[in-house]
Amino acid sequence: MAIDAHMHFWKYDPVEYDWIGDSMKKLQRDFLPGDIEKTLEQENIEGVVAVQACQTEGENEFLKDLGEKYDFIKGIVGWVDLRSPDLEKRLAYFSQFKKIKGFRHVVQGEPPGFLLQKEFIRGINMLLDAGFVYDILVYHHQLDDVLKFQQVFPGKNFILDHCAKPNIAGRDITEWSIKMREAASHQLTFCKLSGLLTEANWGQWSANDIFPYFDVIFEAFGPGRVVFGSDWPVVLESGEYHQWKELVTQYVCKNCPANEEDVFHNNAVHFYNL
Repeated sequence: MAIDAHMHFWKYDPVEYDWIGDSMKKLQRDFLPGDIEKTLEQENIEGVVAVQACQTEGENEFLKDLGEKYDFIKGIVGWVDLRSPDLEKRLAYFSQFKKIKGFRHVVQGEPPGFLLQKEFIRGINMLLDAGFVYDILVYHHQLDDVLKFQQVFPGKNFILDHCAKPNIAGRDITEWSIKMREAASHQLTFCKLSGLLTEANWGQWSANDIFPYFDVIFEAFGPGRVVFGSDWPVVLESGEYHQWKELVTQYVCKNCPANEEDVFHNNAVHFYNL
């Protein structure tokens, strides 16, 4: 039985979810736990981590309510204003809900240097002190900031979402691989194996396009710090849930079969304290 460490749910609103543009028509509708429940059973997924897709505290309440209704939602990564003067109070409030494990900010949409702002660093310190974890969401060209960010927090756990979104469609791997190996040298940083199909040519990728990126991730982080996630429903723009799960399974069973349970289950349980 596996854990899917990266899944989204939403009631579609074009204003709240304005990142879902005209090129993403498949996503312009509601996606709720009932829509994926049968697939999870078929794919032997016993639990998921629901991750924010809208930068409001209302999103936390929405996901919390879903978590109370659906037992297979084992953890929640929400959003909170990490630069707010009221952050300590907000974290104290969210601490009462066991399924809220951490938070993230959509740094991929922010200007250079955002991760390194004094107020943001202060917020991360408060978040970690409160017992939460932090998901780092960036594009590959923002990895320099990630490396500087890691240096501010020696001995702290982080997880990189979507392998820092490499440019698979452009077959750009060299610089990304160098920086990912450097990020992995921070021994407590995990990497979420998710979101890669939508960085390839949508619907036109093959295993040969994806596996070189898998090679880098597993060589750099090792199977003890790689966490499986689907990025459903975003993955649907480029492939089906079962295609992504099968791709990861095929790679792991060939290259590190003794660690299959770690990649698909144990590492997520450990990182998110599920």
